[in-house]
Amino acid sequence: MTNTTSRRLFLSAAAATAGTVLVHPQALAADDSSRQAKFIVISDTHLGHKDQPTAEAQWKQTAAELAKAEGKFVLHLGDVVDGGRESQYPLYRAARETIGKEVHEIPGNHDPQPLFEKHLVRGVDRVVEDDWLRVLLMNNSRTDSHDGFLSGRQLDWLGEQLSAAASDRKLVLLAMHVPAHTNRHPDRGWHIQPQEGQTRLYELVDKHRQQIIALLHGHFHNGIRGWSDRGQAGKAPVHEIVFPSALYNENRKLTEQKAPGYNLSEFRPGYTLIEIRDRTMTLRYKPLGGEVTAEKALELAAT
Repeated sequence: MTNTTSRRLFLSAAAATAGTVLVHPQALAADDSSRQAKFIVISDTHLGHKDQPTAEAQWKQTAAELAKAEGKFVLHLGDVVDGGRESQYPLYRAARETIGKEVHEIPGNHDPQPLFEKHLVRGVDRVVEDDWLRVLLMNNSRTDSHDGFLSGRQLDWLGEQLSAAASDRKLVLLAMHVPAHTNRHPDRGWHIQPQEGQTRLYELVDKHRQQIIALLHGHFHNGIRGWSDRGQAGKAPVHEIVFPSALYNENRKLTEQKAPGYNLSEFRPGYTLIEIRDRTMTLRYKPLGGEVTAEKALELAAT
């Protein structure tokens, strides 16, 4: 059973103020092939969007589907409500309670941290444990910007958590609302700038790449978008994945415009079913009210 760890929450509170792609996490030793997990990723529900009831209705439908979907827990990658509309958080929670699974949220740039902590969970930088898997949730968003921001205290905390994961022989998923990966037109152009934490973040990722499966993000509203180009000679890349909105997505024609990375050809509102089995992580895009229509396999090969 998953549980949220409160260790070092004082650091997070202080920080709040201030086709197929091959991936090779080197921590997957030959005797680790039995590692298995199923969970679900959603993002950008935006309750209260345009002051209309559409987002709440879609979230209720999404919650009903999540209750039936296979997956031990749910990760929500931010923008729970739209524009900081406080009245929408209780509506979000009411539907969440029908899911019957643990749901772990992080704030997005539409979620003011004081309201997020008041209505959902205190301590926005935190750890979710599930057997051999450790999920590190971090708030890298601000309500006054579409870019991402990581403070020195947050990066200190991240370094401690990654070192602890190495000692505990845990693999790590790092979840933040805003992508770290630099992206420009035809992409959204929103990411963590080098001076706002990107440089040090990637130093930590490179140092602990043996433990890290992927960086997970929301924010873009254009389906499953990803990159696998952060590698070093003789070392495998760490995947960076942006997940679809459960409210609306847009086809920005990234593939046609030869944008770096990949963008699956499904843009309806939906969520992603994730399964890790036999050194493979499979992403299945589930449009709301429909069947799985797009799939991407991420091979987790042993060194």
